[in-house]
Amino acid sequence: MAVYIKPIPVLTGKVAEKFEKAARESEAKRGTVDFSQEVEMVKHILAKSDIRRFKR
Repeated sequence: MAVYIKPIPVLTGKVAEKFEKAARESEAKRGTVDFSQEVEMVKHILAKSDIRRFKR
């Protein structure tokens, strides 16, 4: 017996326009996360650790 596959819903009208606007805004903000504080924290933790004893 075959299983029914539901069709993909399509956005139309104002809902589609709102979705497109939100997608464009998100795409424009892409890559704007600043991880410099986290990088400094990791550097500090690694500097405090005695990681050199594991190297041969």
